Amino acid sequence: MMTLLFPGQGSQQPGMGRFLFENFKAAKETFEEASEALSQDMKKLCFDGTEAELALTENTQPALLVVSTATQRVLKSEYHLKVSASAGHSIGEYAALVAANVIDFAPAMRAVRTRGQAMQSAVPVGQGGMIATLGLEPDQAQFLCDFVVKNSGFSPLSPANFNSPGQIVLSGSMKAIEWLKANFKPEIFPEPPKRAKLIPLNVSAPFHCEMMLPAEKKMREILTAMEFRAPEFKIVQNFTANFENKPEQLRENLIRQVSAPVRWTESMEVLKTQGLTKCVESGAGKVVAGLLKKIDSEAFTVFGTNSLEDLKLIEEFLKASSH
Repeated sequence: MMTLLFPGQGSQQPGMGRFLFENFKAAKETFEEASEALSQDMKKLCFDGTEAELALTENTQPALLVVSTATQRVLKSEYHLKVSASAGHSIGEYAALVAANVIDFAPAMRAVRTRGQAMQSAVPVGQGGMIATLGLEPDQAQFLCDFVVKNSGFSPLSPANFNSPGQIVLSGSMKAIEWLKANFKPEIFPEPPKRAKLIPLNVSAPFHCEMMLPAEKKMREILTAMEFRAPEFKIVQNFTANFENKPEQLRENLIRQVSAPVRWTESMEVLKTQGLTKCVESGAGKVVAGLLKKIDSEAFTVFGTNSLEDLKLIEEFLKASSH
């Protein structure tokens, strides 16, 4: 039994999913189903789209969902992967819910495209942004946000992604972020961190903060109209960093995560306490594997799915562990 983990924005890359499409019927059918659902050629977007095209939020989100879903369908149909639990980082949570048969794939594709559009249009370009902090504890990240809002007069600014110990992303007003970059020094903390660093992120909107409330409202409309079922395996959600199995609660948490922080570190700790540490990063890239290395490299084993060689390793592992 394995845990499926699905990546979020920042994992997209030109050519993603091509090897799956060329080698597996299940993947080909998934791309066709996605293209039909959106009346848009998803093969063209994923295989031939430029980095700039794939970075547009309304493209990124459907592209990640189709590749993540094609990946898990190939793993289940070709390699008979048995799943014990799942979680997805931000937009990745949709892929987790599709995999667990909570929501259907075609409506999920339409929902994530709307989510991307709604998140993009919630805040005029240039008015919001995100900045990663390295070396801060969660309470220090919160302290820093409060300090900036109080002293700069610009708001909001809040922790948006608790990605791994020492890597917390802040999100909010671009003016608040600019003020932070100009005025940041360790001495502002009651107990200065050993070494703290800021890295501005190249994103098109301030995700997972209160500036996303208009997008959350839109997603409430869309998701309320969609059917949600009880999951076929355990799901850890971003909003609560806990297991959830009631359809209504799964829906509500999915709606709320648009403007709430992604509690990824806590979510992975919850999996660890249950021994659900043999993981497959189902989708493009290796971002999730990198975060788990920082969270607990000894506890977690993470397999990638970026090539036929990767899938061969998973197949060998599954055969070895079934004896």
